[in-house]
Amino acid sequence: MKTRAEEFAGLTVAMVTPFKNGKIDYDALQEQVEFLISGGASVLSPTGTTGESPTLTHEEQHEVISNVVKFVNGRVKVLAGTGSNSTEEALSLTRYAESAGADGALIIVPYYNKPTQEGLYQHFKRVAESVGIQICVYNVPGRTARAIDSETIVRLSEIKNITMVKEASGSMDSASKIIAATDLTVLSGDDSLTLPFMSLGAKGVVSVVGNFVPKDVAALCAAMNRGDLTEAQRLHYRLLPLCRDMLSLSTNPIPVKKAMQLLGRDSGEMRLPMTGLEPALTERLRRSLVDYGLLSD
Repeated sequence: MKTRAEEFAGLTVAMVTPFKNGKIDYDALQEQVEFLISGGASVLSPTGTTGESPTLTHEEQHEVISNVVKFVNGRVKVLAGTGSNSTEEALSLTRYAESAGADGALIIVPYYNKPTQEGLYQHFKRVAESVGIQICVYNVPGRTARAIDSETIVRLSEIKNITMVKEASGSMDSASKIIAATDLTVLSGDDSLTLPFMSLGAKGVVSVVGNFVPKDVAALCAAMNRGDLTEAQRLHYRLLPLCRDMLSLSTNPIPVKKAMQLLGRDSGEMRLPMTGLEPALTERLRRSLVDYGLLSD
């Protein structure tokens, strides 16, 4: 079934934010944009969780979004992370993303203050009705301590520019209910669930591992879209150890930044309170990269 935001289907990469000596490294950011576009990403998503948005100032968040839009130059879609636990703050960030030329906004469920379902509905409604760009509701209760119910998302689907859901609850039931009841474009929020979610009717993934193996993640999405389950399963099982490491070794984005450092794609620098991957875990990650064929032994 055709969904509301088909142009955002396929591989969306949840981009890391490269740092150098405590500052954002815009040269590295531009290199990453080129690498991801050449690797088959159809959407780039800066300033989300993987981009360490909680440690970016609002000015830095504005600069990252505007620079990614500039570097992309219309070649792929830009889905900017603009969420907050304050509705007015999320609205301000989303308005900026729209003015900077982003195609859509990825807005996380408000965290920490644990609003009711009515509060969540009013939060997303307020932001969506105040801007013109497309909105992706980001459901990730493991980060926010509050899930948005599928029934609330169905209500939100009545708002014209709420067109997407990034479903990172891990719930197949939730994804199924949304897909069955709406024409929203559902994207998997977990790399390891891309294949099963797409088998239900999801249209792609917002990927962490896509930061350094975009071609394989894009190929998995393409195989599912053309109905080639055998090839999709092959890619799923090939990617699975890397997908596991990105979430199990430590808190995202600690492992992906270390992987990119080992591969020469990032400095690996993080901002407190995020710290680097421990040596023993780094060795396990290095072994996974060797086994995958990305590093020599």
